[in-house]
Amino acid sequence: MPGFRATSLSILRVARRIGGKPHEGRLIAGALVLPCALGRSGVTHDKREGDGATPAGRWRLLRFYLRKPTPLRMPWRLTRRDDIWCDDATSFLYNRPLRAPSRLSHEEIWRQDRLYDVVGVIDYNIIPRVRGRGSAIFFHVAAEELGATAGCVALRARDMARLTPRLGRKAIIVVA
Repeated sequence: MPGFRATSLSILRVARRIGGKPHEGRLIAGALVLPCALGRSGVTHDKREGDGATPAGRWRLLRFYLRKPTPLRMPWRLTRRDDIWCDDATSFLYNRPLRAPSRLSHEEIWRQDRLYDVVGVIDYNIIPRVRGRGSAIFFHVAAEELGATAGCVALRARDMARLTPRLGRKAIIVVA
């Protein structure tokens, strides 16, 4: 692309779209402004498991799970069919990656709807973990119509493909 400079993005700002529905947001990454999907309940400063809200704050993007190799400067690994994420607030394994099978309540990382073809783990309630304060808060691919998530931040596949190669190793996502 003429005039395109491959710079590393370190700060992603996410805000609710003014005048929109609670789950309608925008993600600002350098000169890119992309529509994004948020939790069905919008953004909250008091996140609880199952509330459908995206937690407000400043969070690191820790690593990515990818269905297929993608240009990415951040830590990543290929998703396996048995990758799951514990969302069982009664378990000491709460908000941690696990391998299936498991009797614990969990989120499947290998999804048939392809929304987790690219999924970044957001550093929310990871260290320290507080049971019941929310789990499996991811940065992932959205449905084309940008429907509400359960609390994650999501971009259309084409926008995720534009953004991920530009992410710096220590990218931060700021949700306001």
